[in-house]
Order: sequence, then structure tokens, then C-alpha cells
Amino acid sequence: MKQLKPIAAAVLIAAYLAGPLTILAADKNDQNKSGKAKPYTLKTCPVSDEKLDSMGDPYVFAYEGREIKLCCKDCKKDFDKDPKKFVKKIEAAEKKAKK
Repeated sequence: MKQLKPIAAAVLIAAYLAGPLTILAADKNDQNKSGKAKPYTLKTCPVSDEKLDSMGDPYVFAYEGREIKLCCKDCKKDFDKDPKKFVKKIEAAEKKAKK
């Protein structure tokens, strides 16, 4: 019985320490196969349509293998509600910018 408590404590500690590692693994899944996210080439926020530097430094994160830049961290909440909608908007704007 006395050995059971240290083993249980070790298991709990290992589980606690493994949590951040799973987050890091999830971040790596957001990158494409080459290991780098596709760069964001637009100058506006896909959520608010504001210039990226209109509220200070843009909020940058990766989503499904592509870099996303928003004008502020508050726009992330709206992005998270329907990310596919905003990715489609980004892709359409990128195609239009190439013409």
C-alpha cells in the first residue's frame, strides 16, 4: 500500500506535465507539410476589414497550415465562430490581389 501512493503521485505528475506537450503537438498540426504555415499576404483584417496596423501590431496565429493576421486579438473571437468563412474570404482576396 505504501508503494501505491508514490506511483499514483508519479502518474498524476506525468499527466499534469504532459498537458502542455499536447498543446505543442496541436500547434504543429496547424502547419503544412513543409513545416511552415502559408504566409498571410493581405494588408487587411479578414474579420473587420481594417488595416492590419490600425490597432497596433497585428494578432498573428496559424490555422490549418496557414498564417492568419488579424487587426487585434478581439477579432479572434469572431474568427473562431466561423473560421472557414474567413479562410474563404482570405483565399478570394488573395486570388483577386494576384490579378
